[in-house]
Amino acid sequence: MMMMLMNKLLSSKICKYTDRSVFIVEHSTIASIFQKHFPGDIVEIKGWVKSKRKMKENVFIDVNDGSCSKKLQIVVPQQNKNTDITTGASIAATGKLNTTASGQIELQATKIDILGECSLNKGYPFAPRKIYPSEYIRQYLHLRPRTNKFASLLRIRDALNFEIHNFLHLNGFVNVHTPILTSSDCEGAGEVFVVTPNSKQLLKDMRKSHVSLEEAYFNKKAYLSVSGQLHLEAAAHGLCRVYTFGPTFRAENSKSKHHLSEFYMLEVEMAFTDSIEELISFIERLIRTISSEVLNKCSEDIANFQSTTLDVLEKNVDRFKSEYCAKEGLSKEHEMFLVKHCGGPVFVINWPKQIKPFYMKECVNDAIRVSALDLLGPNVGEIVGGSLRENDYQKLKGRIPEGNTELDWYLDLRKFGSVPTAGFGLGFERLIQSMLSINNIRDTIPFPRWAHNCSM
Repeated sequence: MMMMLMNKLLSSKICKYTDRSVFIVEHSTIASIFQKHFPGDIVEIKGWVKSKRKMKENVFIDVNDGSCSKKLQIVVPQQNKNTDITTGASIAATGKLNTTASGQIELQATKIDILGECSLNKGYPFAPRKIYPSEYIRQYLHLRPRTNKFASLLRIRDALNFEIHNFLHLNGFVNVHTPILTSSDCEGAGEVFVVTPNSKQLLKDMRKSHVSLEEAYFNKKAYLSVSGQLHLEAAAHGLCRVYTFGPTFRAENSKSKHHLSEFYMLEVEMAFTDSIEELISFIERLIRTISSEVLNKCSEDIANFQSTTLDVLEKNVDRFKSEYCAKEGLSKEHEMFLVKHCGGPVFVINWPKQIKPFYMKECVNDAIRVSALDLLGPNVGEIVGGSLRENDYQKLKGRIPEGNTELDWYLDLRKFGSVPTAGFGLGFERLIQSMLSINNIRDTIPFPRWAHNCSM
């Protein structure tokens, strides 16, 4: 059966098979036009019209297909019946590539077809050669990928995602899919979404006398995951180096430009790691490597965004609007001040134990602090949070609220073949926001969700 399926796929007419790993579609992408084609080549391209200029004998149409930030100029003779093409329309054009007097490549179209019409008069919200504020564009999430800047954002996001996986695989990490539905609140902050079936009748049919409606389906409460860390630790105790990269959910009642209800987080766990310095070194190497690769590979897209220690805090308390107290942690204002003071990203380590989660390891010779770190970055504050994990069974048991049996399995990791472990979580959207100096985190993700807003 499997061989029959593979043979069917290989004989498909959808695309052309070229070698063991590459499939190409019948038409050329605009990225390939600039990278692999030469004047004189006959090609077909498909894309969306970005602008149009009429001259005496020809119409010049700038087209982009999303494969890169560049637009390809299409030259169409005035006598062509399709010269009434409007901005936003999708077209297919065939012709010969040519070089202009200024050295730019263009397509001399011999055939052009309108695939999908578009008209401002019918409600298309983006006029040609007009710049709109992010707040306006965000009203049209379904059309936002059509704008040049946001298309660049999506390509940068894709490249960063690829480089993260590539770096971790080259360093011997195994990608583990941790559950989105979970029975535990990893962070213990209570900012979770409870999951129940939509059918009230189903819940009533399943409900037992001593079980609430919220517990009827799983026989216990279930939540959308705020973190895959605890499950990832279980995997690390058998695979050593593991990571997960997926959506996480926080029910924060915030409309802040730094918060989302659904966001992507890279989480990494490493067994046989007992040094905060080792963890810091790894995080720094990861971010330096992936940032460098993306800067090299996405320079044209990144160009679209160019314009746009605790003792330090104690000595500058008079400069803050919000009161600073070491026991209460850092506000966004404090984080931003530290980044500015240090001239770039900065690690803050060894945090007060009382404000950090139960699983963090006590500092050696300092029982009131834990070996934890936050990496603060420009424009956003916290990008990475991590720590050594407490691997002392008795200490960990003492920090879990009495009567909480949901984490008995987590304690078992310290009972059977326990090893020192460390890990961290990196906010993907916050990293993008910091790298590109994006003001609002809602402009770093294709379809943002935040308190009181879940469009589409």
